[in-house]
Amino acid sequence: MPAATGLKRLSFALAAILAGGIVTLVVVSSFIPAETVRRAVIAEIRSVTGLEPVVRGDVSVSLFPSASVSFTDVVLGDDHNGRPALAADRLTAKLSLLPLLFGRIETADMALTRPRVIISLEPDGSSNWASLTATLARTLKGGGKQSDHVISLSEVRMSGGTIEISDAAHGISETLSDVEVSLAWPSIARSLTATGRFVWHDEPFDLSASAADLLAALTGERSGLKVRLAGSPFKLAFDGHMSYLASLKVEGTLSADGASLRQALRWAGRQPLPGGGFGLFALKAQTSLIGGTFALTQVNIELDGNSAEGVLSFSSEPRVTVKGTLAADTLDLSPYVSTVEVIRSDRDWSRRSIAMGGLTDFDLDLRLSAARITVGNVRLGRTGVAANLRDGRLTFAIGEAQAFGGVLKGSVLLAKADSGADVKALLQFNDVDLETCLGEVFGIRRLEGKGDIALALDASGDTVFAFTQTLSGTTILTAREGALGGFNVEQLLKRLEQRPLSIGGDFRRGRTPFDKLTVMLRITQGIASVEDVLLEGGPVKLKLAGLASIPSRELDLKGTASLVSTNDGTTAFELPFVVQGQWDDPIVLPDARSLIRRSNAAAPLLDAVRDRKTRDAVRDVIERLSRDGAVTPVPAGPAPAAATSEPVELPPAAAATPPPPAQ
Repeated sequence: MPAATGLKRLSFALAAILAGGIVTLVVVSSFIPAETVRRAVIAEIRSVTGLEPVVRGDVSVSLFPSASVSFTDVVLGDDHNGRPALAADRLTAKLSLLPLLFGRIETADMALTRPRVIISLEPDGSSNWASLTATLARTLKGGGKQSDHVISLSEVRMSGGTIEISDAAHGISETLSDVEVSLAWPSIARSLTATGRFVWHDEPFDLSASAADLLAALTGERSGLKVRLAGSPFKLAFDGHMSYLASLKVEGTLSADGASLRQALRWAGRQPLPGGGFGLFALKAQTSLIGGTFALTQVNIELDGNSAEGVLSFSSEPRVTVKGTLAADTLDLSPYVSTVEVIRSDRDWSRRSIAMGGLTDFDLDLRLSAARITVGNVRLGRTGVAANLRDGRLTFAIGEAQAFGGVLKGSVLLAKADSGADVKALLQFNDVDLETCLGEVFGIRRLEGKGDIALALDASGDTVFAFTQTLSGTTILTAREGALGGFNVEQLLKRLEQRPLSIGGDFRRGRTPFDKLTVMLRITQGIASVEDVLLEGGPVKLKLAGLASIPSRELDLKGTASLVSTNDGTTAFELPFVVQGQWDDPIVLPDARSLIRRSNAAAPLLDAVRDRKTRDAVRDVIERLSRDGAVTPVPAGPAPAAATSEPVELPPAAAATPPPPAQ
């Protein structure tokens, strides 16, 4: 019971004190003219910042229930061009209650409603904020009463604001909208902290930033700086120092990451490079900003699952340029060529347009080395590559790459052109495994062995099919100690030497070993001229020449396969042949006339065609021989003169009129 009585007495006492405070505040406020409050608040702002507020609208004072002063249409800074550095629709100053009870007017915090901040950088490096920051710096250096006033102001809030940043020298114009920021400093002479959010390029960002020494930052001396920025395009964090005496200098640790670098580039108004990839990314490095150049050391960069270390630099003079050297253990470059379609599903060249955007927005000079690189089906060992992009011309220079059991060197140039794109390739494959190299790079899997390939090609167009129509250059292949798959030339020649007409069945099987193979192609506007093909190995010698259409992927070649005597090197048997049809499944046909001449049984057929009576029948036989090589015994009956044991099946018309004896 006594406790309850004491609690009631304490409650009554507190209520009495509160009521007395309210009554005192009302009484005191009634004796303070509104104009006095207005002048005191403006003096407070002038004392804290050194700036003279210009009130172009109405002023309202409210001392109860909360003490505040509100100014409409307020300007801070130079207004000679109609675009002041800082303006607001309304400035509201909240007054401290306790000093007000003793008749003193002190500002606790200020709020700017719909402020407009304009930051303009001139070509000579000056800014429209230069005089304002100088005035604020001079004020912060003062002591005594000014210092007291500074401490009394604890917070400045901005709501619904807009910040415009322009740099005429670099063509930069950025606008931050819906700015909701709170500026707080427990001691304005030492530190400044800003937290809040804003909208940038239609994306919301959260902001947290602090300057360890505001006075040093304003005067251009070294000051600690921390920045945290988080939004959908990316997240960024910086922890270091900054100064701008003589020139802007920022040093510290920078880290950034995001879900898609391609989307971040689009958000920034930059067109990303064509192709795929450029997804998940992360960057961490020691950063040094001097003037307009970012230098990144101890770089650790991750992109699309790849990780590399090295150094990078970014400069904006005279245009955006990226330079650097990176090293990686393993790189998978497949995402960047995943959208490149060379062959369609119907085994024809792609007609899809080639995107060339993004090659003119910046320059690039990057050196990259890796222990292992994967590009689609191609796997490379230790590789050094230099990528150079300048004026829309992208060049990949391969210093040396361990590829297909050998070495790859050369360069590839991709440039934007009126026709779409220009491509030039100078590649040298030395001592490579030909089956793997030709299979993975060109889709040709019929050649085994080690060898060298030299390519010098150029083309232009807007599709892969257009490239094939304009392709020109040379290709030289030399192979050794290998084999030609799909054909056993030696076995076929020996069989035809004994039985010239025994070409029935599928002979496209087996393999032809060789000691040396040389191939030389000269390509002009999509037509490859096979100038020199020579295969030598054991008793077999093969020569080939003709044309190949690259756009239609068709062959029209003629050659000669020879059996060479191993004793004296003379030709024991020689067979002309043709190669026609599609690259993927060519047709190889021995010369039927040559086989017929060699056959004693069928040779009279060539003479019989001179006779009009037997010409049609014999022609049918020859066409059948040329078509499928069908040779079967004939029924019992008289045989032509000079016949051997090799019978030839003739149709009824030919059997009724036997051909004349062989000459």
